[in-house]
Amino acid sequence: MRIIVGMSGASGACLGVRFLRECQRMAIETHLVVSKWAERTLELETEVSMQDLCGLATTFHDGDDLGAPIASGSFRHDGMVVIPCSMKTAGAIANGYSATLLERAADVTIKEGRRLILVARETPLSAIHLENLLKLARIGVTIMPPVPAFYNQPENMNDIVGHFVGRVLDRLGVDNDLVKRWQGLD
Repeated sequence: MRIIVGMSGASGACLGVRFLRECQRMAIETHLVVSKWAERTLELETEVSMQDLCGLATTFHDGDDLGAPIASGSFRHDGMVVIPCSMKTAGAIANGYSATLLERAADVTIKEGRRLILVARETPLSAIHLENLLKLARIGVTIMPPVPAFYNQPENMNDIVGHFVGRVLDRLGVDNDLVKRWQGLD
């Protein structure tokens, strides 16, 4: 399996880090592109360096390199995840504004009919945010705000992040052991 992973400047860098760690653990090929503000957020929210983050991916692509392979529809992949996804990035994708490699890769993913998942991070959402997200959802993009599950009785932040990352992997069709599956009321 081959997945493009984008990280934009919304809070929630730990989600992208964990997603890459799990993909690496499962030997999933990842192509990482990180926005400038995501680099800053990574620094503010985690103890993971950019060098360490890049080491979690199979391939790292510079966000300004619009000539990278992932900028082309001929680059075959099984889906793209933007985790986390800022409302700026969601707005650019919704409106076909591809000024960065992350935005261009998402645009190409849409035009080629491949899976695109946006882990939309913002609260509260304005009418503009909602309109952009609705526009994307209507064309088949999966919008997955990182809403924690509590039925699994998480003991810490790692449990919450792991469960959510497992749900993203589920949407990509990747079997995983991160999600505590609901067993019903017994």
